[in-house]
Amino acid sequence: MGLSGQTRTWQRAYAIRLFLTDLLVVVGTVLGSQVLWFGTRRSELSVPLEEMRNFTIGYTLVSLCIIVLWMLALAYFATRDHKIIGTGITEYKRLVDATIRVFGTTAIISFLFKVDLARGYFLTALPIGLVLIVLGRWSWRHWLVSRRREGRYVHRTLVVGERVKSEHVAIGVRRDAGAGLFLVGAITENGTVTEDLIEGVPVLGNFSQILNAIDASRADTVILTGADNYGPRQMRELGWELQSRKVDLIMAPALTDVAGPRIHARPVSGLPLIQVDFPSFEGRRHLAKRTFDVISSGLGLLVISPLLLWIVVAIRRDSAGPAFFFQKRVGLNGNGFRMIKFRSMVTDAEEQLPGLLDQSEGNGVLFKLKADPRITKVGSTLRRLSLDELPQLVNVFLGHMSLVGPRPPLASEVEQYDGWAERRLLVKPGITGLWQVSGRSDLSWDDSIRLDLYYVENWSLLGDVIILYRTVRAVARPNGAY
Repeated sequence: MGLSGQTRTWQRAYAIRLFLTDLLVVVGTVLGSQVLWFGTRRSELSVPLEEMRNFTIGYTLVSLCIIVLWMLALAYFATRDHKIIGTGITEYKRLVDATIRVFGTTAIISFLFKVDLARGYFLTALPIGLVLIVLGRWSWRHWLVSRRREGRYVHRTLVVGERVKSEHVAIGVRRDAGAGLFLVGAITENGTVTEDLIEGVPVLGNFSQILNAIDASRADTVILTGADNYGPRQMRELGWELQSRKVDLIMAPALTDVAGPRIHARPVSGLPLIQVDFPSFEGRRHLAKRTFDVISSGLGLLVISPLLLWIVVAIRRDSAGPAFFFQKRVGLNGNGFRMIKFRSMVTDAEEQLPGLLDQSEGNGVLFKLKADPRITKVGSTLRRLSLDELPQLVNVFLGHMSLVGPRPPLASEVEQYDGWAERRLLVKPGITGLWQVSGRSDLSWDDSIRLDLYYVENWSLLGDVIILYRTVRAVARPNGAY
């Protein structure tokens, strides 16, 4: 059967869009750099062939060679492969790798043949071109994810494995619609077709009916979650059948909430063993994180100091009481600290809390009320835009908090932690984190814990930068901020 015609069509159309965008950026960047440094006049490059004899070529020819080499590199490194588009950072890594290799090769050739290539022309095209290519891909990804949330441009996916494992995988896939995996059905050990695997995902049969289910559902992707009674020989034969049908195979290990950098393949005698690094909570990576926090928070306080002063004045004019609110929170390793925020409630808010507990709209542990009568007029605006949290930059600078991390909990919340939730305290709490860019107060308690634990186990400095960027977007569209 192979891939459905619809799947092939959207993959081909999307790849063409990416190719044309890449070509436009590469041509514009290289020729633009040439015009920037040499204008529209003819410029030549001297190439020494023999002693006392030089060969000259025009920079236009050099530009065309770089354009062709750049586009070939983007194709060679499979930057438009349908398996990596729309999710993860592999696409961006390949873009960076291809671009750096192109310019590295060009520099080596220039050195070996003693070609005096203009440094300005060379150094302008590289960074500008790379940034524009990444921005172009990011724009197309944003467009693709939006279409996927509408049920378009997706991979028709069949889940195969034991019911318990398949349910877990299906829930995770369903949670991330932007990944483009549309679940069309499931194959379980018993094949009970009268009951869905999860809502909207029918069971299509047992392990002996996998190929029939693939053909009937027109699936182009199979996720194999594993089963004790489905042996290595059967998996190998299934792989051969999927290859003949041009159906992608995805293996889902029992490991959960483990990010890619912690996973390493270790092939042993044909066995694709996976080694998982344990999370590290000290060392140079944490020193880099602390350095980033100090520099960023210090510069941030300097830059936004006029805004902070304006907010102080607005709060004092709006209601009686201090402009700042101090509250004891639990930080790294369970140590307490005083968190500072702009006051967004009336001064006797804590005294009024007991009378409002039965009206809580939070997740069962956190008290939240969308129309909280204790919030002041200015405080409502500050909360909606998350401006009330800006003074926490002081906590970051002093080392109590980090820019990115788990939400700083109250002592009363920590008392309700089980053994797993306590791992949130292995890193410093953050002004923002996965919880803030994923729904904030609209999240359930379990989802909040899950996101915080994922961050604790898998954080990276690049991941922090991405979360900070997503925070800006979340503040612009403040869902769950109350």
